[in-house]
Order: sequence, then C-alpha cells, then structure tokens
Amino acid sequence: MDITLLIAIIAVVAIVIVAAAAFAVFAALDAKKRRELREGFGPEYHRAVARSGNSSATEKELLDRQKRVAQLNLQPIPSVDAARFAQAWHRAQERFVDDPTAAIRDADRLVRDVMRACGYPLTDFEQRAADVSVDHPSVVQNYRRAHEISEANDRGKVGTEDLRQAMVCYRSLFDDLLESEPAAQTVSR
Repeated sequence: MDITLLIAIIAVVAIVIVAAAAFAVFAALDAKKRRELREGFGPEYHRAVARSGNSSATEKELLDRQKRVAQLNLQPIPSVDAARFAQAWHRAQERFVDDPTAAIRDADRLVRDVMRACGYPLTDFEQRAADVSVDHPSVVQNYRRAHEISEANDRGKVGTEDLRQAMVCYRSLFDDLLESEPAAQTVSR
C-alpha cells in the first residue's frame, strides 16, 4: 500500500472520529440545554411545545424570553410598597363578597400594578405572561387561567365559582411577585 494512500485513510478516519466526537458533544450540550429549559420553565415548556408543535422553535422562543427578561431592570418590591399592595389585595378580596366582577377587575389591575412596580413592561397580555414565565413559571398558568376567566367575565359568561377561581389564580401570581426577587439577582448572590 502506498504511504500517501495510508496517510489519506488515516486522515479520513481521524476526521470522522473528530466529527463524531464533536457531534456527541453538541448533542450532549443540546440535551442539557433542553433539560434545563424543561426544568426551568416547567409546565410552561410543555404548553409552549404543544402550542408550536416544534420543540426546537419552542426552545428558541424560551431562550429569547430569558434574554428579553435579563435585559429588563427587574427589582424586588420594597417592603413599604409590598404592604400597600397587600392592603389593596385585602380590599379586593373583601369586595368579592358583594361584587365579584369588580373584585376580579381589581385583582387584574393589582397584578399589573405589581408587575409594573417590579419593572415588567406592560405590553399586551401574551407578552406579559411570557415575561413572567421566566422568573415565575410555576404560577404563569394560573395567570393565564385568571385572564381567560376575566375576559369571559367581561362578556358576562362566567359564574361566581369561576370568578372565585380567577381570584385564587390571580392571588398565586400576586403573592409570587411580592415575595420573590428576580432570578438574575438571586443567582448573583
């Protein structure tokens, strides 16, 4: 066998081995990224995959959400403001007994006020929910559900039990926003 041919075969085999190793490394990194997104976003990951039908597109969307939220100047709520918001929430709950429809509107407004105070931009609902899903993935489904009920309420298509459910759902995000610091700040400690 010619030495040139032997060197060419060895070079091709080496290239194939290096390519296979690189592929394995990239596949492992991709699997790690996918697992981190699944764990980090929880049910929101699965909701987004079901909505898009494409896990790669969903992962890009979720990474884009993380990048967007990382650029926001999110701040924990000062204790004085948190107490004021908590009092307003208490009033909304008391109002529920006499006027559930108005109480739901109050709850929705309060959640938006707290989001604004944290530094979330108040764009359309879907963008708000996407932004909140980054640091509050365990309660964003509740926020979506409360919003659905609130919209149905505006059309006069819900009963008192649905309104009670919306109040509970709003409360979960409200509490989470008041009690937590943005993820970027807690990681750096």
